[in-house]
Amino acid sequence: MKASLQNRTALVTGAASGIGEACARLLAEYGCRVALADINIAQARSVADDIAGSAVEIDVASADSVATAIAWVEENVGPIDILVTSAGVIQPPLPVSELPLEVWDRVVRIDQRGTYVTCRAVGVRMARRGAGSIINIASVAGMRSMPLHAYAPAKAAVISMSECLASEWGRSGVRVNTVSPGYTRTPALQDAIDKGERDVSLLENNSVAGRLVETREIAAAVAFLASGLASGITGINLPVDVGWLTASSWETYGGVRE
Repeated sequence: MKASLQNRTALVTGAASGIGEACARLLAEYGCRVALADINIAQARSVADDIAGSAVEIDVASADSVATAIAWVEENVGPIDILVTSAGVIQPPLPVSELPLEVWDRVVRIDQRGTYVTCRAVGVRMARRGAGSIINIASVAGMRSMPLHAYAPAKAAVISMSECLASEWGRSGVRVNTVSPGYTRTPALQDAIDKGERDVSLLENNSVAGRLVETREIAAAVAFLASGLASGITGINLPVDVGWLTASSWETYGGVRE
């Protein structure tokens, strides 16, 4: 895989921490020139310095910010061959009656619209050049019913959007795929576990493997889809969930057998 990613220019949004950071680090290991884009520019620069990458400030909720960041990357790092959209926000699992509309709007604006705006800005450039690979980070939340009335529909939209864009740009040589993480040990989730806000046993037991997903496992799927090894793959949604999707229905029968 290293050979198929060597000297490619990769832009990763939400790259200052969590899944985005893991993707940036692994793509750099595989020889990519990585541009780390994040609203937290200080943290993005810290990670970029560690992997000999570049950092650029971006707010995916703003089309102007996205356009400015992408123009900077293409001028200073190189034409973007790989786009990974990992920028996003989460929401509390509140009932509809208690979920402020402002929170719903923010989640949809960043997770759904922000992904589309970024894909559009980069994908049009890729299509003109006749090549490119886009990997959007969605979630298993977009594949099941959950008490996440903004986040889950927004991630479902990302999955659908990726299928639409794969068809839109396929004849122009651009592949578009989605990776849907399960419950992943990001700093945000680990902090919630440490504070007692999430029961880690519930997260682990409702999976085939009996554990959380690690961020590097998401990054490995992203790197594969970005590489020439996946040249025949476009328009798919790849869950990386240690079997949460297949195990959850077993809870009705007492859970996955030990």
